[in-house]
Amino acid sequence: MTRLNDLRGYLGALEALGDLRRIDRPVDPHLEAAAVTRRSTEQRRPAPLFETVTGADPGFRLAGALGALSSVPGHPYARLALSLGLPHTATAAHIVDRLVAARARAPIAPKLVPSDGAPCKDHVLLGADGRLDRFPRPLIHQNDGAPYLNTWGVIVARTPDGRWTNWSISRVMMIDNYHLTGLVLPQQHLGMIWQEWEKIGEPMPYALVQGGDPGLAVVGGMTLPAGADESAYLGALYGEPVEVVRCETVDLDVPYGAEVVIEGHLSAHRDATEGPFAEFHGWALAETSPQPVFSVEAITYRDAPIWPLCAAGRPVDDSHLAPTAGVSAELVATLRGAGLPVSTAWLPLGTACHWMVITVPGDWRASLPGVNTAEFVHRIGEVMNGCRVGRMCPATFVLDDDIDPANDSDLLWALGTRIHPALRQESWSGPIMPWYPCYTEEELHAGHGSIVVHDGLLPAVGEGRVPPATFEGVYPPDLRARVLEAEAEAR
Repeated sequence: MTRLNDLRGYLGALEALGDLRRIDRPVDPHLEAAAVTRRSTEQRRPAPLFETVTGADPGFRLAGALGALSSVPGHPYARLALSLGLPHTATAAHIVDRLVAARARAPIAPKLVPSDGAPCKDHVLLGADGRLDRFPRPLIHQNDGAPYLNTWGVIVARTPDGRWTNWSISRVMMIDNYHLTGLVLPQQHLGMIWQEWEKIGEPMPYALVQGGDPGLAVVGGMTLPAGADESAYLGALYGEPVEVVRCETVDLDVPYGAEVVIEGHLSAHRDATEGPFAEFHGWALAETSPQPVFSVEAITYRDAPIWPLCAAGRPVDDSHLAPTAGVSAELVATLRGAGLPVSTAWLPLGTACHWMVITVPGDWRASLPGVNTAEFVHRIGEVMNGCRVGRMCPATFVLDDDIDPANDSDLLWALGTRIHPALRQESWSGPIMPWYPCYTEEELHAGHGSIVVHDGLLPAVGEGRVPPATFEGVYPPDLRARVLEAEAEAR
């Protein structure tokens, strides 16, 4: 598969698969574009590309559902796979394996190239010319606090001493033509970097990137270790450096093929009220919070720029699929790094990323002689309790890899028949992320709660394990062969 290095190449690949729908009629960014996008995700339709957006400059466009499930029959993860340089036929396990493999490779630093001729520099707006009202300004949900300009873009930030550059996704809301605000949470890498600037009382330089390398949104939503450079990880994933150019007004680099780049500084104080916004958990909560202000000091953009949007809500949409792949891969890498045999992991999409399923190979006992299922699952829980990505999983189920955790039929059967309603589970109390409504209000405000790990492992072969009542499980090989031969002749 040839790597796609910008949003336009990615959209072209979707169109070739019949997974892109061009909408030529005028579409209002005030709710209408998001409503169409939301409908497309819920109905598994092609991704909408809005060619005419009312209120924006002529030629400025919006694209929705870029990371949602694909409409291509039999290949639900086609959009995610293409964004990572995989064939559109890749399965969930293949996608996780690719992300895990990239973690084991040496990082490939981005390549700084001259700005002259860079698509993202087709137009350069400085100072008062850099107004946001010439661009599409999508209001995503009717009760949102304001238009949310960033739902699928990446924020570039760097520590004051320059040791760590971070690319991450965080929602960002419009205040006026020159100011934005967004979630800057202390538990997330953006918040960690901002706190270093807050400590010295200086505003933090930032760049907000729309478009660019299709893998940006996936990697920006991953839970790489603190200090890791997402751009270098993306280079390891692609096997070649990401090309970047220097910003106009801040000492940061952004993808060469970005659609739009907003530059400026993030205030050193929480000066604005952010929210509310309907989120990935599927609920339109009314919560707001004090957050810092992004000043808009320059905007650069391509000819006929395309601004991506994610209409987050009840699963499954973009806000679930990319984080599922990233969190699952990071957990697999962490568990394997601890010497534990793991086949794969997957956050079941229908749970809004609240559950984690870990599968282990049938021969795991050979790797851990003398260890029973309770001890094995306890070790998994200890690792999860000790890492950030593990604490992001309120409920985890450990199962044999005879089932595919990304297949809901497999998963529901396994959960219903292998998970004891009260026994074979262990919980760990500790820090939790503040956006899981399954916790109590007290737990969410304290940032402290429990995660639980369930042991759903089967007995060893020959020690009580029974065959599944399936075509392959309860019929002899010679009969199965005759049935399959008869099927082939009848076609």
